Amino acid sequence: MTPIKDRKADHIRICKDERIAPGYCYWDDIRFVHNALPEINADDIDTSCTLFGKRLEFPLVVTAITGGFPGAVKINSNIAEACAELGIGMGVGSERAGINGVHPESYSVIKDFDVPLVIGNVGAPQLVDQHSKDRFTPEMVGQAKDLIDADIMAIHLNFLQEVVQPEGDTNAAGCRDAIRGLAREYPIMVKETGAGISADVAERVKGIGVRGIDIAGMGGTSFSAVELYRAMDAEDTVRTCMGETFFDWGIPSPVSLWQCRGCGLPLIASGGILDGIHVAAAIAMGASSAGVANIILKEATQSAEAVKEKLTIIREELRAAMLLTGCKDLSQLAKAKHVVLGETKQWMDQL
Repeated sequence: MTPIKDRKADHIRICKDERIAPGYCYWDDIRFVHNALPEINADDIDTSCTLFGKRLEFPLVVTAITGGFPGAVKINSNIAEACAELGIGMGVGSERAGINGVHPESYSVIKDFDVPLVIGNVGAPQLVDQHSKDRFTPEMVGQAKDLIDADIMAIHLNFLQEVVQPEGDTNAAGCRDAIRGLAREYPIMVKETGAGISADVAERVKGIGVRGIDIAGMGGTSFSAVELYRAMDAEDTVRTCMGETFFDWGIPSPVSLWQCRGCGLPLIASGGILDGIHVAAAIAMGASSAGVANIILKEATQSAEAVKEKLTIIREELRAAMLLTGCKDLSQLAKAKHVVLGETKQWMDQL
């Protein structure tokens, strides 16, 4: 079995160097109706929002990327510094490694910065028995929360990744009850990792005390693709074929958001968000915030300033989209006129 720190390093290398997303951008299917006479001053546009009781300067979270290997210290430090300066949220990668003593500083570095919303991260598969592995106990979830002073803990649902990963944890029985138990002790949200959340799943987790959902739909990073490259490196023919077959498995992100919009929980829309227009589209379709990850990974390996510049561009594109739709704040943007085209429309017509 590959040591977890090596697996984490593999994930970052692959996400930087290989094609890991489907070729179709579903967020481009959301088109706004242009307002040629917006009658607002761009200087008066308010992009701020409140998410899980925390004020963000604009509706964006850098969602879970990494942790648990030496190189993650620099990556998370650069992201945290940029998020603190811009006033937006940040999540960390799965904290199982850190709680087990594998480079905990790669996670706790976030505490060096005043990030307004900090999201922890543990995996749903690790909450139940997996062959001979010990499960992640509620006490360990508390340790993960304390490791980064998290405002809320995300429980990630990554079974697509697990079925392709050679060392994957594929027992899904009992996860809902385990999440229910955690929600009695800690503020909990759930997040997918690239395959999307359906309306049915949103309703099922709402009923067990979950406080929010990151829909993390298909269209961004495919962890089936990530594990495909690891399987190729290991000359594992079965897992390579599995990764190829499930490369584009999942619910497209805008479709997942549309499915979940009526559940009554705060929604983070991630999965293929590439620019500020996509952020605006997410808000118009019912999200409380958008989420990004891989699009700032290259910058995160360079410097906090590079991350800040990339995120600032997204913010300014969002402001421009708000001006061009005549929306002075996010409550108006949530009602902005838009149309849905292409494959996203085809999906929505069938559900």
